[in-house]
Amino acid sequence: MKHHALVLATSLLALTVAACDNDPSKGKAQATVAAPASTAAAAPASAVNHAFSNVDSKIAFVGAKVTRKHDGSFETFTGAVNLAENDPEKSRVTAEIDVASLKTDEEKLTAHLKSSDLLDVAKYPKAKFVSTSVKRRGDNGAYTVTGNLELHGVTKSITFPATIKAEGDAVTVDAEFAINRKDFGVVYPGMPDDLIKDDVLLKLRIRAAKAADKNVGL
Repeated sequence: MKHHALVLATSLLALTVAACDNDPSKGKAQATVAAPASTAAAAPASAVNHAFSNVDSKIAFVGAKVTRKHDGSFETFTGAVNLAENDPEKSRVTAEIDVASLKTDEEKLTAHLKSSDLLDVAKYPKAKFVSTSVKRRGDNGAYTVTGNLELHGVTKSITFPATIKAEGDAVTVDAEFAINRKDFGVVYPGMPDDLIKDDVLLKLRIRAAKAADKNVGL
């Protein structure tokens, strides 16, 4: 009897530890969410436009339920870094994502995320981001980016850390941070929502190249 109790206790402990580790946002920066800025700043007249898309960049995410993590990404998006005086602090970043291009490591999960239960891509096909400020926070390209994110019909201001570098005709932006899906009304109806982690880890790898079109950007 004692042996069975010990086995059961060990199994429960293992499950508890596994559940605690099943958190994609653990140890990662958490985006600060606030009311959106009333108006986003226009790109400076002197800005040089650098365009990016899914061809050369990546917007990925990691979500989780109680049993496991899931990797995903958006297959179609476009954007621009409007770089003024080669200074990220005087610049603007914009992006538009085709939410229906979402893809995960499981076909059924991909279909469910796109359904009206969660992201409802038929009703909200696009997500948009327009930066409102970029502030230096250290050396080696460390900045804090703030901007309006429109997702699932909800617009909020988010602030997150990023590494931004402008070299020659290229601008790179790398960031990894968590957002709470519930801040944007992404909630699965009923008790099953309790089985889904609130935080989703976003991974941005932006590689923008100087564009000939001066009107690139949102």
